[in-house]
Amino acid sequence: MKIEKNSVVHFRYRMQDSQGNTLEDALGEPAVAILQGAGNVIPGLDRGLLGHEQGDCFEIVVAPEWGYGMPKENDIQRLSKKYFQNPNRLKPGMRTSLSTKDGARSVTVKKVGSKVIDVDMNHPLAGQHLHFTVEIDGVREATNTEISHRHAHAEGQEHH
Repeated sequence: MKIEKNSVVHFRYRMQDSQGNTLEDALGEPAVAILQGAGNVIPGLDRGLLGHEQGDCFEIVVAPEWGYGMPKENDIQRLSKKYFQNPNRLKPGMRTSLSTKDGARSVTVKKVGSKVIDVDMNHPLAGQHLHFTVEIDGVREATNTEISHRHAHAEGQEHH
């Protein structure tokens, strides 16, 4: 079966940056399962899976606009230290979590002052071309429940 919208795809992958540095390597791990076309992975990877089938091994290069977007200058903000846990332990380059009205958001510390911290709210992979090596472990039709839930379920499980 070829991968198409609403297929459940089981796959392994390695993700590298443009310099060949490995960012994630799940090739030796159990396959992950996604509902194709439901936004479970970045758009470029989702689109790159289309038309492949079980046993395929291939490469996908995802441009920033199909990955994590381009960095936005207005996503660098100066915030009071009161919004951070253990603010005096933070140093430039560190990642930390920030509570927002939309839930927790991961940010990168840019500068630490006496009362404020400058953070970059862009995704750390924003602006990067991502290189994926993908191995398709299996493809099947999604159930109606998976389609309505917008994600794959473990074999034989239709509930949460």
